Order: sequence, then structure tokens, then C-alpha cells
Amino acid sequence: MRAVIQRAKEARVRVEDEVVGVISHGLVVLLGVEDADTEEDIAYLVRKISKLRIFEDDQEKMNLSVQDVKGDILSISQFTLHADTRKGNRPSFTGAAKPDYADELYRQFNAALADEGIHVETGNFGKHMEIDFINDGPVTILIDSKNK
Repeated sequence: MRAVIQRAKEARVRVEDEVVGVISHGLVVLLGVEDADTEEDIAYLVRKISKLRIFEDDQEKMNLSVQDVKGDILSISQFTLHADTRKGNRPSFTGAAKPDYADELYRQFNAALADEGIHVETGNFGKHMEIDFINDGPVTILIDSKNK
């Protein structure tokens, strides 16, 4: 399971010109699921993301988590995080989980974040989405649950 985490001042996701998720400050999380992922991968990522100290404290040091700053998370399913670009110029997505399995793990991931007391907004799984956000910093972190 791979996650790209971006600190955001604000973010919104639209599907077919309708805003379906919006946060005022917190994190945008793009989540890629592969067939080998399990609940253990979910637990690892939720633990890392909820505790990741990438928000500035009063001394301008990245020392606070999304929980500490009472931020929200905009979670977006992103199968393209498992693109294989080793051969040719057209990416292969065979490493990404099948849609039914990916959707289930994506839902479990979001529920686990909510269980940590974090407000979670989402896009619509499997739909074409437009995401607008202000990357604060910029701060962008990649976490792969297979590289612990």
C-alpha cells in the first residue's frame, strides 16, 4: 500500500462538477492499493499518517501531527501509484489491486483514520476526479507499507 501525503491549507475534490469532499486544513492523502495489501498495511499507514509530525509548532519546526493541529484528511484512491514504468512509455497498472478489493481496503483505511479521531473526506472510488488544493510548504511525503 502506497500513500502520497501532502500538507494542505485547503483542498477539495470534484466529481462531474460536484464538490464531494472538502477540508479547510490538514492532509491530502493519495492512496494506492495492491493485491498483496492486508489490514496490517492499513494499520501501519494509519499509524504513520496520523502521527506524522509535519506541521509546524510555535517555533516553526515540523513537530506536530495532523491530530495535534486538529486537521482533516482528504483521502483519494489512486491506483496509478502502482504504475510500472520500467518498459516502454505506457505505464502498466497490473500491480494495482482489483477494483473490488481496492475499494474495500480504501474504505477500511478511511474508517481507521476516522477511528483515530480525524475527520476524513473522500473522493468517489473509481470515478474521474478533479482535486484542487494548496500544498502548504510544500510538504510531500511518500510512504510504502512494504518498505518499513
